[in-house]
Amino acid sequence: MDTNETSQGVSLPRVLVGLMKGVVYREGDAPLWQDLLGLQARVRDYVAVLGLELMLDEAEGYAFLRTRLVPDGEPDLPRLVQRRALSFPVSLLLALLRKKLAEFDAGGCEGGSRLILSRDEVVELIRVFLPSGSNEAKLIDQVETHLNKIIELGFVRRLKAPGGDQAFEVRRLLKAFVDAQWLAEFDQRLAGYRAQLGEQEASE
Repeated sequence: MDTNETSQGVSLPRVLVGLMKGVVYREGDAPLWQDLLGLQARVRDYVAVLGLELMLDEAEGYAFLRTRLVPDGEPDLPRLVQRRALSFPVSLLLALLRKKLAEFDAGGCEGGSRLILSRDEVVELIRVFLPSGSNEAKLIDQVETHLNKIIELGFVRRLKAPGGDQAFEVRRLLKAFVDAQWLAEFDQRLAGYRAQLGEQEASE
């Protein structure tokens, strides 16, 4: 048997299992990433049978599986990758982080290609959408809760900052879920967000 075929036969299950578990990052597992690049045609064929498609961004260094869009007239398959309903505050924070990432990229990525924010910086992103006089301690607790959910989803990674403070890296995977067209309508959406947050605060 060809040595290359044997090697691919071993690597393909590893790549598929890695993708089934979640997002595969170039920086997280370089050997697995290289296997994925070499086997992506076979991976696409395999997951298509399951009603999935491979989303791979070689420039940004991430890959994941999503449910394939079914053309009109074809029967729907059971969903292997389930949709996750997000709460309003989590959706808002994701949108704000995506906008921050776009601004960071537009600024030339000074200091590196990774957007890293302190907890206070994340709190400031959402503070402007809350009525004046909001309870500071309560706000920080809420942001922590929302951040934990976003970390669980894989869009943010918790880091250890100098001095023991908390820092958070906004992962570029977020660009695949909040696209440029959505971002272009961001200001209009934020007006609605601000009104909804005010209504929530008033009802508490």
